Amino acid sequence: MDDKNMKLYTMNTEELSDEAYYRKCYDSLSVCRQQKIDSYRFPADRKLSMGAGLLLDRGLAEHGLREAEVRIVQGENGKPYLPDYPQIHYSLSHSGNMALAVFAGTEIGCDIEQVQAANLKLAQRFFCPREYAYIAERKGERQDYAFCRLWTLKESFLKVTGMGMKLPLDSFEFELSETEQRITIHQTYDGHQYEFTEHDFGRYHAAICVQMR
Repeated sequence: MDDKNMKLYTMNTEELSDEAYYRKCYDSLSVCRQQKIDSYRFPADRKLSMGAGLLLDRGLAEHGLREAEVRIVQGENGKPYLPDYPQIHYSLSHSGNMALAVFAGTEIGCDIEQVQAANLKLAQRFFCPREYAYIAERKGERQDYAFCRLWTLKESFLKVTGMGMKLPLDSFEFELSETEQRITIHQTYDGHQYEFTEHDFGRYHAAICVQMR
């Protein structure tokens, strides 16, 4: 895969349980990120938001920048971008106690989820029929993992387009090979080509979507 210089960063946000370390990290971030962190009611959610901010800062440091110093703007549907650095694209995600950030030189989207029991009713209602069948024909942990794979793949595509949930989940379809090593997307949203990678971190699964051309 031509990953357009893609880089991936992860963090277990349990690292932020130490109060002194939490405060040090909090103070290093922008006022905007601090306000986002403070908007969450529960400590676990505040740590996830902080983790995402710290990973954003880590990725920007590779470009000689800091999260507290750059201007971040949200697009029409909420996708963040750096108007002063259009060559830098990034995406953030978090789940459970894991945060994920990915960077690339082209549009990119990511999603990470903790593998849990498959929601067959949701899949049947919102996924394409063949995607639902792919999940339903599996049992136990294989079914849970299949649901998580398709969910993260779909989320990563929604993020890369910038449309979010305005793009119906059944308006594009994933075809996974029998060996589960090739991922094909069938979509008519635009004329771009997209490539996908997947990563496992214990009980967490992540999908990354990169716009190729």
